[in-house]
Amino acid sequence: MSHPIRFYYQGRVQEVASASPTRTLLQHLREDQHCTGTKEGCAEGDCGACTVVIGSLVDGELEMRNVNSCIQFLPTLDGKAVFSVEDLKQKDGGLHPVQEALVECHGSQCGFCTPGFAMSLWSLYLKQESQAEPLCRKQIDETLSGNLCRCTGYRPIIDAAHRMGELPAVHFDREALVAALRGLQRDTMFSYTHDGQTFHAPRTLAELAELRAAKPTATILAGSTDVGLWVTKQMRNLGDVIYVRQVQELHQLGMVDGMLEIGAAVSLDDAYRSVGDLYKNASLHELWQRFASQPIRSTGTLGGSVANGSPIGDSAPWLIVLGAEIVLNGSQGRRSMLLQDFYLDYMKKNWQPGEFVEAVRVPLPQPKQQFRTYKLAKRYDQDISAVAAAYCITLEDGVVRNAQIAYGGMAATSRRAPLAEAAINGKPWNEDTLKAGMAALAQDYTPLTDMRATASYRMKTAQNLLRRFWLESRPDDALPATSINAFAYKERTAA
Repeated sequence: MSHPIRFYYQGRVQEVASASPTRTLLQHLREDQHCTGTKEGCAEGDCGACTVVIGSLVDGELEMRNVNSCIQFLPTLDGKAVFSVEDLKQKDGGLHPVQEALVECHGSQCGFCTPGFAMSLWSLYLKQESQAEPLCRKQIDETLSGNLCRCTGYRPIIDAAHRMGELPAVHFDREALVAALRGLQRDTMFSYTHDGQTFHAPRTLAELAELRAAKPTATILAGSTDVGLWVTKQMRNLGDVIYVRQVQELHQLGMVDGMLEIGAAVSLDDAYRSVGDLYKNASLHELWQRFASQPIRSTGTLGGSVANGSPIGDSAPWLIVLGAEIVLNGSQGRRSMLLQDFYLDYMKKNWQPGEFVEAVRVPLPQPKQQFRTYKLAKRYDQDISAVAAAYCITLEDGVVRNAQIAYGGMAATSRRAPLAEAAINGKPWNEDTLKAGMAALAQDYTPLTDMRATASYRMKTAQNLLRRFWLESRPDDALPATSINAFAYKERTAA
């Protein structure tokens, strides 16, 4: 049975029953609702011109997140609320403080990107309501990380972010929105069919397993940060779609059998935050910030990232060196394996027809463990890696034990470096051992040349990253991360 898509927009419940299941929210806003403030810049979630704010109920609480409407399929909005730049208009026709601040601070130049900036700033404005301290620069930068200004006008936009909190406040009625959303929630699976294509949104793990067994070729959809591009860039017909973000069991995040279990529907932001809290690792925190923009991290999932299996993915290398496991489920039941064994070849994974990713499990930190992960890309924020590296060793009296080295961007999959590991295992962690490990890397990998980097660059930087790891972890005179970070001088002078 097909149900209409129901979501809250512009003060009322909207129903859609005749749109393609892969029609994007951006297309719906501009072409169906004729709300053209939201712009299309890249159609792949990179530029932020299409930014809107999505409200949803999570465990009964309202969650508001800025997202890229250009890659979000319309049926994923069922049961949620949508806010576009048109919603900032006040009842008296006046400007919202976000808009007024952008005007006062001259935050709009050509103006094309401005609606997206305004919506990201509005999401920050809502957060500011619940915090006592004024916004800090770090909060502002992270919130705006997914919004690009082609006129390079970031300073006045950042000024506007500070200024908006100084203007007379405008209250957002959260209680009324929560009440409206409660009436849109479904207890059973949501199915939407149009033109022979069906979008399924199961509510339980049992429903998902049964549906996946019946439709083993259906496209699994989580955050749409990659699958969305299959439609907007490759014009692919996805066939039937199974949306997993409504499965409650896949949102589990906690300790299971002595490991941190991260459900496949947990966002990248929440997953990285949990692992970061567990390991308290500066390099992992930096990778979290650089992985993608805030809108991508809030909609993408760690389970979807590892299931995708891209050889240039940022998460797989560090998960591999920590000994992470992937939990698969399907008609034959649940099984788990080391993540490193899940990747067989380029975009080829070790799973059976009808299986799906249920969770990722991360082991707990161990005594005397040294763990780092690094990302090399052409720009600092929101860029695909040329090389992603991860290292984990145990140091016992200055001797290397249990060496785990893995790279992304160096082979057809993210994978370990067995010869380099053998070269340093059981050896004193000194410069001679380091050089032996660096030399062995040349035998472990034969990288390719592509648009992001040459083969020689990849090999040289992979070796140099191993040296950086040694500098930070050597028994004698280990350097703090701030001494090696490219932004160290700026951080010291700012302090």
